[in-house]
Amino acid sequence: MNFDLLLKGGHLIDPANGIDGPRDLAISGGKVAAVDADIPSDRARSTIRVDGLYVTPGLIDIHVHLYATPGNRDAWAGDNSILPDGFSFRTGVTTMVDTGSAGWRNLEDFRNRVIDRFATRAYAFVNIVGLGMATANTEQNVADMDPRRTADMAREHEDIVVGIKTAHYWAPDWTSVDRTIEAGARADRPIMVDFGFFKRERPYYQLVGEKLRPGDISTHMYRGPVPCIGRDG
Repeated sequence: MNFDLLLKGGHLIDPANGIDGPRDLAISGGKVAAVDADIPSDRARSTIRVDGLYVTPGLIDIHVHLYATPGNRDAWAGDNSILPDGFSFRTGVTTMVDTGSAGWRNLEDFRNRVIDRFATRAYAFVNIVGLGMATANTEQNVADMDPRRTADMAREHEDIVVGIKTAHYWAPDWTSVDRTIEAGARADRPIMVDFGFFKRERPYYQLVGEKLRPGDISTHMYRGPVPCIGRDG
């Protein structure tokens, strides 16, 4: 008996090793020990039949909101967020990336209350607004969009901060985007933009064609207002 657990009869998707097809997978000591077309069940202490199911490495959800602890109603830094472990492992997700729920003022609280307390591996885009997504009005506070302090917080928590975020800004100017880009440059991190409101004064083509740098992200690409296709098709 060689293995602790055998997953037998599943469809294995393993991009790193170029596998996309029927395979058995054996585990020992919490790690993958063998992959083969047919591993006998008597080689494992326990066998689970996974016929008709996909077997994959842990999935990464790159856009979630996890800062559920502040108690703000109808807010992504509040009741609109989820706590990670209740939604991650049951769906095959082992890593989640919170996208801007907390800003430079409350990232440490978010880390202490959520990121460091749950089994799900979690990372964060820190919001350019100091209080993050506490309310819709909070996200419009230009005075709280501080590139230097945002970058400082990103560097201080560089083990969990993977980028800088701006979202839901409704004014007809580029302030939130420009300050987010500045913070990203200072912290050497990519940025993510949820354009939120589409204004003639700041056209979307200018965001993706002129403002964003290689590696930056325009999120919610398939929302109704996003002008993905021009009039000429």
